[in-house]
Amino acid sequence: MENGESSSSNERHDVCKDDSCSRQFSNGSNPWMARYVYGLIFLVSTLLAWTARDYGSNALMEVKRLRGCEDSRDCLGAEAVLRVSLGCFTFFITMFFSTVGTSKLDEPRDSWHSGWWSAKIVMWIAFTTIPFLLPSGIIKLYGEIAHFGAGVFLLIQLISIISFIMWLNDHCRPEKSAERCQIYLMLLATTAYVVCLGGIILMYIWYAPEPSCILNIFFITSTLVLLQLMTSVSLHPKVNAGILTPGLMGLYVVFICWCAIRSEPTEGKCIRNAGATDKTDWLTIISFVVAVLAIVIATFSTGIDSKCFQFRKDRTHGQDDVPYGYGFFHFVFATGAMYFAMLLIGWNTHLSMKKWTIDVGWTSTWVRIVNELLAVCVYLWMLVAPLVWKCRQTEST
Repeated sequence: MENGESSSSNERHDVCKDDSCSRQFSNGSNPWMARYVYGLIFLVSTLLAWTARDYGSNALMEVKRLRGCEDSRDCLGAEAVLRVSLGCFTFFITMFFSTVGTSKLDEPRDSWHSGWWSAKIVMWIAFTTIPFLLPSGIIKLYGEIAHFGAGVFLLIQLISIISFIMWLNDHCRPEKSAERCQIYLMLLATTAYVVCLGGIILMYIWYAPEPSCILNIFFITSTLVLLQLMTSVSLHPKVNAGILTPGLMGLYVVFICWCAIRSEPTEGKCIRNAGATDKTDWLTIISFVVAVLAIVIATFSTGIDSKCFQFRKDRTHGQDDVPYGYGFFHFVFATGAMYFAMLLIGWNTHLSMKKWTIDVGWTSTWVRIVNELLAVCVYLWMLVAPLVWKCRQTEST
């Protein structure tokens, strides 16, 4: 009887293989399709927050409950972002509490996660509308809490990326066909290091053209030192983590350093082609669109990576188990709602953001730098932790 229920449940979730996606959406029965619908909701919320920030000031000026901003258009724009973010956060945190702990495909909560789209769309619209009726004091309080929530999102994303890099390194060094895999590994690692060094050189040329650019020189040089530190620890005989992981981590920290410098306001001669420009051109618009898509993709990919946060790695996955952690998925999207709000307001509710800009301001710069340092610390700890625990176990015995 149990086998029959399991097989029917699996067939129910494989309907997209034999049927149209539109019919599957109306049936609302596939958790894999549900991921994309939630991602679309998150994308619409992000675009709505940007629209309210850049083009909604005139409309928001008519809302009497927003007079706490003292009629400042910039303040209204920042509050509009936070209000949309609050609605998105409320929607996904509600989905988190209603789906956390779901383990089997035939549970009612699985049907709630994968279906009932008409009800959930109405719920999302309601949650997006209600924050616009709240007083400014509540929104400002949410803005302070969102700083913490966005930090949680960055930490989750960081652990997910490092876990993927570790998995890729282990996958590229199997016992079988080791010689062939070593060739690909060395090519990939060499390419990563070349790109890292090339990126650092270009940052010196673009963002440190004069000796007076002390801060940018410090950021870039620190990134080079961190790259060397990760390589040295990874190649240490006691660690022996290989050369691929520090190369891929180097790409990540160089990218974060570049984003940090690009987030600096356009002041002085040390910023070239920065993210905030005096006029809106096609390059600025393309950069903004790419940044928004990157936010959605990062949130989506992190949300389905619940396995790297499991304490028991040896747990077998049954055929009737859910394909990914529903609660974790919605929690990541909830913190992601706080994260996109911080990017759109530059992590500062009092910052005046220009149109078609994202993640610009000194607060954004330092958040990126701290994130880079934290990434290196987490990576080094993941390398050294097994040795530390082994030494402690030896001393205890």
